[in-house]
Amino acid sequence: MQGDERESKGEELSMKKENIKKIVLAYSGGLDTSIIIPWLKENYNNPEIIAVSGNVGQAGELEGLEEKALKTGASKIYIEDLTKEFLEDYVFPCVQAGALYEDYMLGTAFARPPIAKRIAEIAIAEGADAICHGCTGKGNDQVRFELAIKAFAPDMPIIAPWREWNIRSRDEEIDYAEAHNVPLKISRETNYSKDKNIWHLSHEGLDLEDPANEPQYNKPGFLEMGVSPEMAPDKPTYVKIHFEQGIPTAIDGRQMDSVELVSTLNKLGGENGIGLLDIVENRLVGMKCRGVYETPGGAILYKAHKVLETICLDKETAHFKSHVAQKLAELVYNAQWFTPLTEAILSFVKTTQKTVTGDVTLKLYKGNMINAGVTSPYSLYDSEIATFDEDEVYNQADSAGFINLYGLPIKVYAKMKEKNGLK
Repeated sequence: MQGDERESKGEELSMKKENIKKIVLAYSGGLDTSIIIPWLKENYNNPEIIAVSGNVGQAGELEGLEEKALKTGASKIYIEDLTKEFLEDYVFPCVQAGALYEDYMLGTAFARPPIAKRIAEIAIAEGADAICHGCTGKGNDQVRFELAIKAFAPDMPIIAPWREWNIRSRDEEIDYAEAHNVPLKISRETNYSKDKNIWHLSHEGLDLEDPANEPQYNKPGFLEMGVSPEMAPDKPTYVKIHFEQGIPTAIDGRQMDSVELVSTLNKLGGENGIGLLDIVENRLVGMKCRGVYETPGGAILYKAHKVLETICLDKETAHFKSHVAQKLAELVYNAQWFTPLTEAILSFVKTTQKTVTGDVTLKLYKGNMINAGVTSPYSLYDSEIATFDEDEVYNQADSAGFINLYGLPIKVYAKMKEKNGLK
């Protein structure tokens, strides 16, 4: 690009910046978005800032959010309850699929599409000139937010301060907050990067950046959704989960809606040290990153659903579905929720779940989930056929002809090698 072209491009961007009068901000009240409000006021010609917070079950993190947003310069704030939609439209379909990304139960990846969708809807309704988010240029969430926004507001400009400002670390963010009297709930010593919702809690940064360091599971305040396996009770807890067509609907015989059900399992799982995961994962943006995840209720649901499928799905469907689950997990992790392929895969998965109905009992003990019984009216397991005792439904002599036919290619190949002196 020639010098004149660069100058013209710069003027064009500057003009666009000056013309942005109203910005809808994806607002969590965390470190990043807390300082973005005053930063936008300073760097975007004092625009109106409308904060939008998506409640996906992050509990106490919403306390005082409205007051904080308004005090730091927002004209108004929307706090949208998306918890039920989050679980039923995004989480449960992936539990049905058995979708795991490198063992990660996709807690953050699930949450971004419904939040971004609602932000786009509000931005359109408010006549906003741009949408802003606080995701860093190193993370997956910038892609997840922006691709979801493109699905619902394809022409909306997107502002990502981490790509513009001179701040380069979380310490510098805290410096900026202190200089602008922005209240924070964290300190430099407890400055883990966290993401919390009803499904999970993630921990990144500080000592966790070195994979050689063991997470401080037993340090007070580190774990928020449960305890470490060492601190769990010495007595096991039994839980029975009922599924209807792959969707969990009851615990220990009591019908529950999605929010109550996951909250109940979070409590049971957390108390028993269930659902801790420490991994170095492959991020979409090309780097490896170490994260520690708490997903107590989610771990129980994934395990119970998998156990139920062992008796409800035929072999070919189960094996093919495992390949589909891997692809779906990659799509969800890589910000491809609102795409034709994801829609098609979810349709396939839903079809496989027509007979995945029944009860699974798990024994929870010090971080372990042990199968303690499974039943289904659609079970394909036939004890009369599978028994080692005498039976009248399976003729074992039939296996000889089957083996001869099944092994014929191996026999032909062996004879060809013998004939040609091949080893």
